[in-house]
Amino acid sequence: MTSESGTERAALARRCAQAMWDADLASRRLGMQLVDVAPGAARLTMRVTAEMVNGHGACHGGYLAVLADSAFAFACNTDDDVTVAAGFDIVFVVPAVLGDELTADATERVRSGRSGVYDVTVSRADGTVIAEYRGRSRSLGKPLLPQEDGS
Repeated sequence: MTSESGTERAALARRCAQAMWDADLASRRLGMQLVDVAPGAARLTMRVTAEMVNGHGACHGGYLAVLADSAFAFACNTDDDVTVAAGFDIVFVVPAVLGDELTADATERVRSGRSGVYDVTVSRADGTVIAEYRGRSRSLGKPLLPQEDGS
């Protein structure tokens, strides 16, 4: 059995991310940008718009969760194995406000068999932590990328 090099894994992660990004209308419509992806990791950004602000003048927590969840999804799908969320928890630390440029950094903590655990930190441009997210993943055991016909 041969193991993939770091360069090959990074290239695979980028191909997986591009395939997902092309099909992810939700993240794109919310103005998210896929900034970086690596094996088991991803970084997305999103600016808080007027449509995202709640009655308290803060970014609605659902938008923070969807940003973190999108980063989680890209991080846990870097190995050409369709992986979905089994659940997540999020802690809101301080509010984000209109105009904030938010960054969600997702990192794989552990992956064993078909299960994984990922942490995502959502922060504002000045480094202030807005939210901490922990996602639990489950592999569906099928490839993400179209398979070449071997015949």
